[in-house]
Amino acid sequence: MSLIVIIDYGSSNLFSATKAFELAANEINHTSKILVTNDPEQVIRADHIVLPGVGTFANCKRSLYVIPGMIEALTEIVINKGRPFLGICVGMQLMATCGFEHGNMNGLGWIKGNVTMITPLDLTLKVPHMGWNELQFSAKRHAVLTGLAPKSHAYFIHSYHFVANRSDDILATIDYGEPLTAVVGHDNLIGVQFHPEKSQSVGLALIVNFLMWRP
Repeated sequence: MSLIVIIDYGSSNLFSATKAFELAANEINHTSKILVTNDPEQVIRADHIVLPGVGTFANCKRSLYVIPGMIEALTEIVINKGRPFLGICVGMQLMATCGFEHGNMNGLGWIKGNVTMITPLDLTLKVPHMGWNELQFSAKRHAVLTGLAPKSHAYFIHSYHFVANRSDDILATIDYGEPLTAVVGHDNLIGVQFHPEKSQSVGLALIVNFLMWRP
């Protein structure tokens, strides 16, 4: 049985995310245990790791770092052992080198780039960007995006976005007066700016793919 760990660091609505993963596992008869935890000992045993996030970059980073042993556990299981990792919303942003929301703060540094405020050229576009938007996939199609149709829509709510240094790490964008990163990925890491748990069939398909992913 696979262990899917959703990290609880006090920064997100974990109920809907957990239910979405349970639904996805049931849909494919995936023999997995889905565990919400802030225990690094459980994280180090995980087969798949999920880092959700709601709020600001700075607050989420502080909340994650104050859990004794959590960063060390994440580094060991994700970076050293290469287990599949999914970051959601701010959880995706935390993979960046640095975030500039409420100050200048280092991220995990797993995917090079910075998290900066959305500044659309079209002044009629509001910030935060909130609602449904069309995903525009890169030519490099990732296993976790398998089966997602062109012009798939996902649900977003964010004021900051991930500006990746390497174009190869950008797997999908959206148009919000300018291209904004929607999905990043590198090796065993993938992150989505949108909320799959709120993105109906698209989100469910992505979670199913993540559960079956063996990078």
